[in-house]
Amino acid sequence: MVRGIRRPRSNGMLPLLALHTFSEYYRLDRKPPITAGLIAANSLIYLRPDFLDPILPSIEEVGFNPHLILKYGDLKRFFLSPFFHVGESHLVYNMLSLLWKGIPLESSMDSAEFASMVAVLLGMSQGMSLLISKSLLLFFDYDWSFYSEYSVGFSGVLFAMKVVLNSQTENSYVYGIPIPSHYAAWAELALAQMLVPGVSFVGHLSGILAGLVYVWLRGSYNGSDPLTAIFRGVFGVLKWPLRFLQRLFPRRQVSGRGPVGWSQRGMSVSGFWRCHACTHENSAWLDVCEMCSTNRRGDGYGSGMGSPQSPHDSGHLTLEELRRRRLERFSR
Repeated sequence: MVRGIRRPRSNGMLPLLALHTFSEYYRLDRKPPITAGLIAANSLIYLRPDFLDPILPSIEEVGFNPHLILKYGDLKRFFLSPFFHVGESHLVYNMLSLLWKGIPLESSMDSAEFASMVAVLLGMSQGMSLLISKSLLLFFDYDWSFYSEYSVGFSGVLFAMKVVLNSQTENSYVYGIPIPSHYAAWAELALAQMLVPGVSFVGHLSGILAGLVYVWLRGSYNGSDPLTAIFRGVFGVLKWPLRFLQRLFPRRQVSGRGPVGWSQRGMSVSGFWRCHACTHENSAWLDVCEMCSTNRRGDGYGSGMGSPQSPHDSGHLTLEELRRRRLERFSR
């Protein structure tokens, strides 16, 4: 979170964010959708394209201000302020942090549980900010600047996510420095206050406290929380159109890694054939097994592909022999 309200300025960092996000997701087998959605949502809100500009409030209307929230019940400041950023560097730094924290967290749980966690951490961190600011005013008469300041940004939630992520490991890194995980968030809080001017101390502190409370609650509660169940239901409804399209347009594989299940020896029901020698599934386009070079017809003669093998010999190949033959095949 950053104090104050300033008009955003572009300095060309968003393409770097997009490139880094794409490269990270490209290498993943499972693409975490909620993390990508959060990055896209924050970026779109910052860019304010024409089709969104009429419905998006201005950054001045959503800046988190404890005084306005508690006195006037201005809840849009409570819920929307994390998704607004005062500048491109502020946005990119937070979204890179979200990328690095969101991918491992969402990959360690299902997306519905991750979405529930983010929603809970957002509400708890914002609530902690209100509680701390109001307490400082009531008990210490400290009005400047926590109770009347404006702040925006996703970093409060990110500090909470860091606590949750660190609870799964023993050691962590803060700006390249190895630190025990229990102290990593506190070290990052101290360094952020010293190195980054204008950051919200209460917002970051509230994120850490929210993360600690969440970890404690999850450790003392077994089973799925009601919010996760709601998200699972919503995701299930959203997947219906995708499943319908998948039935209409089933994916066809052209590699040798087809589904198990075949109607007759050597031929799969899905356009693949299974080698009778090593049981490897091969594409219908191939006449020779890409694993052991056995002919599709089982007569021991390939059509110019692989080495001829007799059915008797190929049916008793050892795993080492299969491995050797495949290496020979693909090293040509």
